[in-house]
Amino acid sequence: MKSQSSTLLAEVRTFRQNHPEVRYVDLIALDIPGHFYGKRYPVEMLEKVAAGSPLKLPQNAVLLGAQGGLFKIGDYCFHDGDPDANRRLVPGTLKPVSWEAQPLGQMLITSDGTEAPIEFEPREVLAKVLERLQHKGIHPVVAFELEFYLFDKKLDDGLPQFARDPLSDDADDQPNLHIERLSRFSEVLDDMAQTAQAQGIDITVITAELGPGQFEINFGHCDDGLRAADWAALFCRSTRGVALKHGYRASFMAKPYLQFPGSGMHVHVSLYDGAGNNLLAAHQQQPLRHAVAGCLELLPHCMPIFSPNHNAFRRLGGTVNAATRASWGFEDRDACVRIPDSDPRNLRIEHRLASADANPYLVLAAILAGLEHGLEARQEPIAPLNEDRNSGADFPLEMLDAVRAMQHQAVLRDKLGAEFIDVYCENKRQDHLAFQQEINAREYRWFL
Repeated sequence: MKSQSSTLLAEVRTFRQNHPEVRYVDLIALDIPGHFYGKRYPVEMLEKVAAGSPLKLPQNAVLLGAQGGLFKIGDYCFHDGDPDANRRLVPGTLKPVSWEAQPLGQMLITSDGTEAPIEFEPREVLAKVLERLQHKGIHPVVAFELEFYLFDKKLDDGLPQFARDPLSDDADDQPNLHIERLSRFSEVLDDMAQTAQAQGIDITVITAELGPGQFEINFGHCDDGLRAADWAALFCRSTRGVALKHGYRASFMAKPYLQFPGSGMHVHVSLYDGAGNNLLAAHQQQPLRHAVAGCLELLPHCMPIFSPNHNAFRRLGGTVNAATRASWGFEDRDACVRIPDSDPRNLRIEHRLASADANPYLVLAAILAGLEHGLEARQEPIAPLNEDRNSGADFPLEMLDAVRAMQHQAVLRDKLGAEFIDVYCENKRQDHLAFQQEINAREYRWFL
């Protein structure tokens, strides 16, 4: 603890020396729906926290619904006195914020690694999975890919408008994969990439995707699963801020247009032993097949994580590469679990089902739980799509069905934690019911 305090204190002091104009730092963490919550601290108080002073926030902040409200979940929120819970600073995440009007810093906080971690905090759920794998001699290497849309900054009666082409000032309303779109939107995209890199995020490839104003960002492969998920979470925050600065609105919404492709979160995972050998490539790739079988077995029970809201289910079975059944295949983008072509050293799975607005900590935890289960059970997977285009297992396509499939699944309760599963399922159930408590214009058109 003394060593960590010394490291954190040095990090804060170096930050203050390099950024004397910064007076406040946002201390932030991701809640269950994938939104950041936290507090804005004077930088001199941050130095005290780094030196060992307590950092406490309400425990139930993790339980906020998609609109920020609290739901009654067991004894939480309304029968527990709303207690505080200790958080800690995440080393290496104190960075300047460049998209706000005033100089500001931000730093991740978490309950994992504290004396009493919050069992249902997303980062803690992932931390437990990674710790268990490490004790088994399994070391994941992870890379996220995130798709998102750019819209005009102003909404039209609440609806998104196509982003304006900076060169022609016309709406970028033509779906394409052309490299010229990267050039036309280079100013905002370059700023997004540079800002992400300033946050310590390893940005690699930028792609113009098929939807109008849609792009994809790839991150570097990382041997620290928590850091890889941190990158995905922080990128969403910085990208939204940079877009607004340039007169756009960036959104990771899963399906903003019914007629165009949705936005996904693709996760590449390879597994290594302590000597650096790729576990999936051993014994003529038999462990790869076992891992795939485990992923596919748990996938139908993880749908509330992969599709965390009503809109995310709209993305499934859409126009491009979004499956409606649990499937796998070699070099097949129609599969939920794709095996990219690679040499044995880099053999990996690409999990393609999650929506871009899913919680990256929970998505990775669910994928790793599936891989772990597969390696333990040693079952053969169903036929790949390369052999049978009809191969696949059904999974729920509606939230309440998905919650029922998740809540009592024994393997998930064991690997992700029974308390987390119960809290998460009730959070999603209550969010879905709250979403239904509004009569929209379509209902009046149909039934008035």
